[in-house]
Parts: sequence; structure tokens; C-alpha cells
Amino acid sequence: MMEFLFSQSHVAKSYKLSQFKDKREMKLDLLPEDCIVQILSFTSPHDASQLSLVSTMVRDAALSDLLWEKFLPSDYREINERLVLPIVFTSKKELFLKLFKPLLIDGGSKSFSIDRTTSKKCYMLSARELSITWSTNPLYWCWKPLLHSRFPEGVELIMVCWLEIKGKINTRMLSPRTTYGAYLIVNLAGRAFGLDSWPSEVSVKVGDHESKGIVCLRRNNGNNRKQELEMVIMRHRVETLRSRVDRGDQEHVLCERDDGWLEIELGEFYCDGVNDKQVTMCLREIKGQHLKGGLIVEGIELRPKYFIN
Repeated sequence: MMEFLFSQSHVAKSYKLSQFKDKREMKLDLLPEDCIVQILSFTSPHDASQLSLVSTMVRDAALSDLLWEKFLPSDYREINERLVLPIVFTSKKELFLKLFKPLLIDGGSKSFSIDRTTSKKCYMLSARELSITWSTNPLYWCWKPLLHSRFPEGVELIMVCWLEIKGKINTRMLSPRTTYGAYLIVNLAGRAFGLDSWPSEVSVKVGDHESKGIVCLRRNNGNNRKQELEMVIMRHRVETLRSRVDRGDQEHVLCERDDGWLEIELGEFYCDGVNDKQVTMCLREIKGQHLKGGLIVEGIELRPKYFIN
């Protein structure tokens, strides 16, 4: 008898729950489309696409230009005009999806894309957009097309004793309320020499705030005895450099990318979207006073950073 009553109670509760869900879905369907769009705009593009399966009304709202215009950067029209090949699109969602791929802008001197995870703006400044000491002298640097590069050309270091690479961008070009990382995109030629003889200094400065670090320009080719000895020597040089400049710099590493390039994090900064400020990014090695060569530079990339709780 008790089992029967429990079964009846369970069925009743399930029925009431299903009724509640049905009513909730019906109420959502009764909302005007612009209200549903407003609700979906507080989600992500991925979530909005998933929610489009809830009902026909929600699907229409999830596909509307009104919604996807909210996901696009506020200056998307200007960005599209700056593209080397402006995008032809029939919907704002189509435009949004096409901007996932890095596209050349400003005559090919930069690339622009939208980050897949955050929908924030990403830029890469080509080597031509950077200030590289002595890069106009063919005895020291060689400008040429680069394999697997998004830009028409890059630059390879022939030989210098003073290595300094700087890039600048204004925060108004970036997404507001976003923490950005700045990365120097490089490769090492087979003939590379002297780049890891002394640590390079990296920095990012925005207004009065500056983040600084140290990086060793070497590719990790495995864990062998010779490399272990070289790392001990390099560690000593890093500590020596730190003591010389008297600051607690972060030690950065050269990381491999999926596109075949290497990247060096120069630093990070917060873009508040309120004040227009100039961001200055730099890699410098001038203390070793030795010759070095074989560094191939594609550009400096700026992209949003993710923080996992």
C-alpha cells in the first residue's frame, strides 16, 4: 500500500514538474523577439546557438542580426572597411563566424580576428609595423617572404650586437574591460647563433604601468646532458641580469604554436576601455655585447588572456 502511495506521489510530482517546465517554455515563447534577443545577448555566441534548440521562437531570436550585432565589435563596420578584402555577408552571424580567421587589414600591415572563446578583438602587428633597430640596413636584417606567415613578408636577423624590437598600439583599438597578453611571434633559423648567450629583457608599458620579464631565446630540443649544462649556465646569467637591473622580473619561455611559429610573452595589461592609452611592447638584448643572428620575426600578437578559477 505504501509503495502504491509513493508511486502515485512520485507521478504527481513529475506531472507538476513537467507542467511547470511547459509553462515556463510557453512564457518564454510569449515574450517579444527583442526581449529574447536581450536575454540571449547576456550569454555567449556558443550558448546562444545551443539555446536556439529550445523552441522556434528562441531559434529565430538566436539567428537574428539584432543578436549577432551585439556579439560583434562595436566598430565592426570600420574594421570590415579596413580589411584588404572586405567580407561580403548576408547575416551578422555569417560575418561574426568569418572573423574567427585572422584577416589582413590596413594594407596588409596588421591582421585582425575575433577570439573564439571570448569574442574579443585580436590583432597582430606585422614586422613592418614594428620598430626594429637597424632593420633598414641589409647588412644586419633581411626582409623576405616567410613560409606559413599571414603577412607578405617578415624579417630575419643577419647579425647584430644590439637587438631591440618594439611595437605600439592604442588601447582604443582593443576590446574594453579585457586583460590582454602581448606575444612576439618568431622562429629560429638553422644558422641561429648567439641568441641564447645572454637572456633578453621583455616589457609591456601602458601609461605609468610597466610589466617586465626575462626570456631565453632558445628552442627546447630535448632533455640531454649538454642542454642541462647550458641551462645551468643560462640560469646563472638570468640571476646575474636580475641582480644588475635590481628588480623581480618574471622569467618567460619560448613556446611552440600550432601554426609552426614560436611565441614569447612580452607581458600583459588591462584595457579598461575608458582612457585611450598607448601600449609599448619591447624585446631587448643589449647587455651581452656579443654578436647574434638567425632570429626570424613575423610580428607581435595581442589577444585576450584567460583566467581559470
